Amino acid sequence: MKYIKSVLFIFFTTVSFLSFAQNANSRVEASFDNDWSFKQEDVVGAEKPEYADAGWRKLSVPHDWSIEGEYDKLNATGRGGGYLPSGIGWYRKRFTLADDQKDKKISIEFDGVLANSEVFINGKSLGKRPNGYSGFSYDLTSFLNFGKGKSNVIAVKADNSVQPASRYYAGAGIYRHVRLVTTNPIHFDHWGVFVRTKKSDAKQAELSVEMNLTNESNSPSSVELQVSIISPSGKTVKTITSTKQNLTASGKLNYAQLLTIDQPELWDVESPNLYKAVTKIISGGKEIDQKTTEFGIREARFEAASGFWLNDKNIKIKGVCLHHDAGSLGAAVPLSAWERRFKLLKEVGVNAIRVGHNPASPEFMSLCDKMGIMVMNETFDTWTTSKNNGENGYNLYFKDWWERDTRDLALRDRNHPSVVIYSVGNEIRDNLDSPEGFKKYKDQQDLIHSIIPDMPVTMALFRPSASKVYTNGFAQTMDIVGQNYRESELVNFHEANPTQKVIGTENGHTQAGWLILRDKPYMAGQFLWTGFNYLGEADWPEVTNNQGLFDISGRWRTEGLQRQSWWSDKPVVHLVRRDDNAGKGDWVANWTPSDFDTYDIANVQVYSNCEEVELFLNGKSQGVKPKPANDSPRNWELNFEKGTIKAVGRNGGKDVSFEEFKTAFEPAKIVLEVEKSSISNNWDDVVYVTAKVVDKDGNLCPNATPLINFSISENAEIVAVENGFNASHEKFKDTKRFAYKGSCNAIIRAKASNGEITITAKSEDLTSGTTKISIK
Repeated sequence: MKYIKSVLFIFFTTVSFLSFAQNANSRVEASFDNDWSFKQEDVVGAEKPEYADAGWRKLSVPHDWSIEGEYDKLNATGRGGGYLPSGIGWYRKRFTLADDQKDKKISIEFDGVLANSEVFINGKSLGKRPNGYSGFSYDLTSFLNFGKGKSNVIAVKADNSVQPASRYYAGAGIYRHVRLVTTNPIHFDHWGVFVRTKKSDAKQAELSVEMNLTNESNSPSSVELQVSIISPSGKTVKTITSTKQNLTASGKLNYAQLLTIDQPELWDVESPNLYKAVTKIISGGKEIDQKTTEFGIREARFEAASGFWLNDKNIKIKGVCLHHDAGSLGAAVPLSAWERRFKLLKEVGVNAIRVGHNPASPEFMSLCDKMGIMVMNETFDTWTTSKNNGENGYNLYFKDWWERDTRDLALRDRNHPSVVIYSVGNEIRDNLDSPEGFKKYKDQQDLIHSIIPDMPVTMALFRPSASKVYTNGFAQTMDIVGQNYRESELVNFHEANPTQKVIGTENGHTQAGWLILRDKPYMAGQFLWTGFNYLGEADWPEVTNNQGLFDISGRWRTEGLQRQSWWSDKPVVHLVRRDDNAGKGDWVANWTPSDFDTYDIANVQVYSNCEEVELFLNGKSQGVKPKPANDSPRNWELNFEKGTIKAVGRNGGKDVSFEEFKTAFEPAKIVLEVEKSSISNNWDDVVYVTAKVVDKDGNLCPNATPLINFSISENAEIVAVENGFNASHEKFKDTKRFAYKGSCNAIIRAKASNGEITITAKSEDLTSGTTKISIK
């Protein structure tokens, strides 16, 4: 919770400060999320300010209207889009501006609109953006009305009607945040400040603060540029003001301020220390613009022989791939939902995320900074050649838009210390055994290098032997050679080319793959597919892809339990058994068979990193087994008995970890569990409430599937419900859900600024459960 509190505190204090700064003739960045009108259809004339939208739905953004829809096998999105609806949606918002704003530059910034957006102000088109994952900004100034009684209307058309457009769930609408930005005519550019660490160690860091300015007035000006560095504890450790710089009328200025920081607090995965650079433009002794840029001081590098180094420490990148949806929340994901997921991943031992296969939101990236999670940033899933189930996707726009989209992502994310590598493509099907294929890759790599010097670039190669990239010289042009799966091929390539740096860009949950990462010093890291199950890329009746360490509700899957035994530094013991008799069925983590009459032989596995594990059934030892050299699980075959099964892990002869399960009786009641006791009245703050079906003794009933009805007090709302079942076709936007494996979730958000929220869960023949959460 401390991470989300930090982010929300920064948000609120920034708004407060900027309101003050406006009086000082500086910049104002105001949320533009509230009070939109929405219509889920194509509407003729909706861009016109006089259009009558009184009957439209009132809502705030971020908003994903696709996730609110019904599953249907015939929906045009198909298996890629998870069989959820597509189409056209319009958003409109009316706002006014005071007369004293006439001399200002006013822009609107969108963090992402899915997809093929077009934005209008007072009936004038500002432009289109095909890529729904790109952030963008439009200058509104010359089209605005100022003064009392004069309103402005901004209208946004989001069109994902041409399908299939994605191999995985994309979403629909203004699904990320929006801001209205007011500056003086002389101002920092959008993403116009870059704090670059040129050199760093524990004694001293050399920084370059690069500032890009624009003068949108008709008069030249003389300005000073001031940089203040704020330490992680909030102290100003350095302030430098430049000599006067001449800025021509309608001109631009690029200026770099060099400075040093003594005894810097370095950013790493264990201590993610973050600094702030407060940059100001001063003219005639007055501040006319200011930006605060968060950054980290760290040195990251890849070596061909020894893999990845962070601040001169050789570590393995233990990563997962994540799509941008969060299950029942769709594409419009509150920050606290990402925080919940990141905490679970860190429990496994994950220290890195590959954003697959599109840019994530700005707050997602900032949370990685704050929580010490490294990032492989990624641009595209396709170049010009389409893929199955996504034939009408970005491949239609790559030729005209790749440069703009890549440039904008690199500019937006260049200050994030968490980003240690870029990928410019995932399993690209363009011909890489051709001059054109070489050029497409090199152009993208060169562009990123020009914006972020020293940033390594890779791509997730697809079947490199078949595409000939290991023999035609293509792989040798890459900063780091990345490959999906087939880990032994990557090993063979490196050992034949020992000067090449290598990384697994996408990997399965196999033991063989883990041993390659563990035992090959040159293997910099791996990114598992995936951290969480995700919507789409599934065959009906399933609508969710089932390859995660966790399901969409955050329930541990056996892949996550085993991976924790390989990746965690803490003692780990996890107990699983075959669900069906005599070694048949899936692995499950319980001691309650679905059919007691036919279950008599239990195949049991224990995932553990402990030196030895002893298994007990109803207090009787079933034997002690040492840790295998290849980290494989320890196995037992038992005659099933109702009662308690327990696995105990020992190091040095001492008990260090254990796990036990008890056989559950008949379902008796619902117990509600919450992961935090308070919530703020903010869109980005939600709380997951888990309804568990338990027996009279409080043991989870893993085979119970009753329909659970949630109700909530008027000071809050139920945002979504979910249960993690991959073939569930229930609507997420609801107040009821069938339990799966004995539980389901309700995700709630506050609607008031204080008070206490009461949540109740009921089901026929079960005692109801109730819990309370305070609003702060």
